[in-house]
Amino acid sequence: MINMFLTKKEEQMCDGEFGETIRKSMDILVALGDIYGASKLVDITSAQVSGVSYKTIGQAGLEYLEDLASEEFEYSGINASLNPPGTDLDNWEALGFPKEFSIKQNQIVDAYGKLGISKTCTCTPYLVGNVPRFRDHVSWSESSAVAYVNSVIGARTNREGGPAALAAAIVGKTPLYGFHLDENRKANLIVNVNTELSGADWGALGYIVGKTVGGGVPYFKVQNSPNNNDLKTLGAALASSGSVALYHMD
Repeated sequence: MINMFLTKKEEQMCDGEFGETIRKSMDILVALGDIYGASKLVDITSAQVSGVSYKTIGQAGLEYLEDLASEEFEYSGINASLNPPGTDLDNWEALGFPKEFSIKQNQIVDAYGKLGISKTCTCTPYLVGNVPRFRDHVSWSESSAVAYVNSVIGARTNREGGPAALAAAIVGKTPLYGFHLDENRKANLIVNVNTELSGADWGALGYIVGKTVGGGVPYFKVQNSPNNNDLKTLGAALASSGSVALYHMD
């Protein structure tokens, strides 16, 4: 039973009236929304999809992607990026990557391309043109990218799994819960830093605080102003030692 409110079109998408690729994607999003108590789906402007390496998703993942890509469907049209793959896609032979693995890896990326996802593979999509606006709802999955888009850009995403981010990209929607809601974006730990920071200090700070706050939302009060690279480093460390998807800076 679906507990979320769905529009008439969304119900039709769930019923397969827009094809099996759309239906399967809606199944994932509706199930996710029901698990986390989302009231409805919300339109997104951007996606960032993990689950790209053949070592991560294997043959079953490749077959799932190729099955989705085998049917023509109307892509949502949003800006969507891929995480890095498991090989150099062009120079794998010269670099000594195994042939079978590399062929499978290219097939994975090609399948994503057929699904409408940009084949530019990066964990920093905001540096290659996938830059949502402040308060946009998005669906991103790579941990450091999630911290950056929530905290620095001020868009809104949960730390999505690869299949959920792909489904969101395909239909252009995601469940409205978690960090998409104002009440869940409030800080629950204040961190006072009484010395100026530079370079690797930002990563060290993130590593220490991430272990303390876990999946919480820290609020930093610092002595000097960080640049965007400092903020990227801080967020990556917070997401690595903890599971921080959002932080605030005074």
